[in-house]
Amino acid sequence: MTSPISKLPTGFGRLWTAQTISSLGDGVSHAALPLLALTLTRDPMALAVVTAAGTLPWLLFGVLGGALVDRWDRRVTMWVTDAARAALLVVPAAAAALDLLSIPLLATVAFLLGLGGLFFDTAASAYLPDLLGRDPALLERANSRLRGTQTAMSGFAGPPAGSALLTLGRAVPLLADAVSFALSALLVRSLPAAPRPVPQARESLLQQARAGASYVFRDRLLLGLALRPAVGNIAFIAVETVLALFAHDRLGIGTFGFGLLLTAEAAGGLVGAGIASFLGRRLGTGTALTCTAAVEGLAVLGLATASNPYLAGLALAVCGAGMGATMVLAPSLRQAIVPTHLMGRVTSTSRMLAMCAAPFGAFLGGWLATAYDVRTPLYTAAGLLLAMTAVTATMTSDSRVEAALRAAARDDEAATQDSPRSLTS
Repeated sequence: MTSPISKLPTGFGRLWTAQTISSLGDGVSHAALPLLALTLTRDPMALAVVTAAGTLPWLLFGVLGGALVDRWDRRVTMWVTDAARAALLVVPAAAAALDLLSIPLLATVAFLLGLGGLFFDTAASAYLPDLLGRDPALLERANSRLRGTQTAMSGFAGPPAGSALLTLGRAVPLLADAVSFALSALLVRSLPAAPRPVPQARESLLQQARAGASYVFRDRLLLGLALRPAVGNIAFIAVETVLALFAHDRLGIGTFGFGLLLTAEAAGGLVGAGIASFLGRRLGTGTALTCTAAVEGLAVLGLATASNPYLAGLALAVCGAGMGATMVLAPSLRQAIVPTHLMGRVTSTSRMLAMCAAPFGAFLGGWLATAYDVRTPLYTAAGLLLAMTAVTATMTSDSRVEAALRAAARDDEAATQDSPRSLTS
């Protein structure tokens, strides 16, 4: 099912700008927080606590957070969350200026920033279909731009900027991130108001959370879309766990060369995000998703067999392209077919499954490398990705996608008889 290409509404430009600024700040803090922790301790476990703290909110509150977003005004949730994160970062910045930083403080800040990210990301994903009227073509174009700038800002520009700002003072990168959140909050506050989610009568928060999770597991298309990042995270984290060791021992490259490998992967991600809409139109969304999954698996297999850094860089770039396209196509499809009142819970359930899978990938990669050799996690990851491709191919087939889009269009047509669905101001 295709829709004619039309112009993105003015409000999207403000949302895009806000997320670009915020992603730059995220990249700054992503580099700055571990480096700040490193100035306080050399204990690997203490450093790991700071890193892990940022992911804990998704594991602990993912589905409940989605249920809350489905109760709240999504635009207000976004700007209040970013304003709160801006205020939060003033605390460690002041502590850094007064030489009062500590590992517990940094871990707490990382946790609260991650909690804010849970609410902002879930609300933004739920708000976008309201802004664009759930038009599949517009959603793909919008997510392509959002994903591309997020990769560019948080992956390319942000981390070097964070490292550079840290040389000016320990408080500087934290204040820069606070400013980015404040600017984002101002821009989001100016967006058009979205329709309030329809309240679910006599349902507790826990019941609503359970209803959102069960909606994902009962729908084969949504379950297929959720399995992709869940299994993918196990595979990709297993690779990341040993990638530095693989690069050093098997490819003979040092720190600078390893950085170039990661840059190649990020560059591939930008390309993939850019061509995602084209792939969806030419192949069909379901076929495109199957192809990108196969590309990811074959690229990791190519990485495992790479005999020099150039082939490894090419394999990572191809893998990044597959991931970039997937991360545009899958969320766009989900936003186009999920009922508005469930959008937050479905989004957070899918994200939580992916986040919960990551620790298993890290354990798997470390164990396989220890028990066998450094290439074994890569071969295993490739096998997992290709097996997942075969399993989800029918779950996310073109016929299933078309049927879901037609059903969503019928529901939207019925809903618009009472009130408009899209926001264009």
